[in-house]
Amino acid sequence: MYSGLLIILIPLVAGYLLPVRRPGILKAANYALTRMVYIILLFMGVSLAFVDNLTANLMVIVRITLICALCILVCNFLALRLFDRIVPSPAAHASGPLPSRLHMLLDSLKMCGVVIAGFLIGLTHWPVLQNATRAGEYALLLLLLLVGIQLRGSGMNLRQILFNRQGVIVAAIVLVSSLPAGILAALLLGLPVKTGLALSSGFGWYSLSGILMTNAFGPVIGNSAFLVDLLRELISMMLIPLLIRRYRSTALGLCGATSMDFTLPVLQRAGGSGIVPAAIVHGFIMSLLAPIMIAFFSA
Repeated sequence: MYSGLLIILIPLVAGYLLPVRRPGILKAANYALTRMVYIILLFMGVSLAFVDNLTANLMVIVRITLICALCILVCNFLALRLFDRIVPSPAAHASGPLPSRLHMLLDSLKMCGVVIAGFLIGLTHWPVLQNATRAGEYALLLLLLLVGIQLRGSGMNLRQILFNRQGVIVAAIVLVSSLPAGILAALLLGLPVKTGLALSSGFGWYSLSGILMTNAFGPVIGNSAFLVDLLRELISMMLIPLLIRRYRSTALGLCGATSMDFTLPVLQRAGGSGIVPAAIVHGFIMSLLAPIMIAFFSA
């Protein structure tokens, strides 16, 4: 029953345990990881083109995306806002001008462009493209191995994680508040509860959640998961400057797994360098939990 969880954990743990310390190798692994994400998203788009009743299913994807994203954001926001009210954080001070929102938006939309390109290629229905799903599964194993190497290369150890109180607590709040969001979304959409819980467990890591969900539930749910987490990242990116001055933990928690990479520059410039350790710890924990939680609920 839990063979899917083992398939996720084995390459992830193997990559983390590899004693890779040379900067050149780590740089090459990070470069390969970026390219693998694009390759797998291309396979996702191809797989979507082979779905039966395609037009109707595209409307299903839009509906799932909007309802699920709304449930997750509202539940996370309410829980994090309550924490900020009970345990207020020190006032944040910007450490520099914010990066161009247009530039960050275009970076995220590139991912959508790759999925659309794969979808258009898949519409040709070349016989070889029927193997896209299997190819995506093999590429996923390599991706997880590279993710493990990247997490190890971030330099975080267990002591640093456990002793950063804000990062750990915010991660716990996001995890706990995402579960009722998944249940609520499942009820509103008429989906099995486990599917809703899996959809709410991507924590903003759209490049991974879409892949895992496609393998577990098919292209419709997989592409919905991708769009849910992409939408979450885009919204959190826009809200950071508005929230971080007064609601530091809320701004951090809404970023999810991206707080250690994509949204980290925005957090640092809007909230100062003091938020960086918590952001890295929070993103590290969310990145570690996302594949485990999705695989668990997909089992």
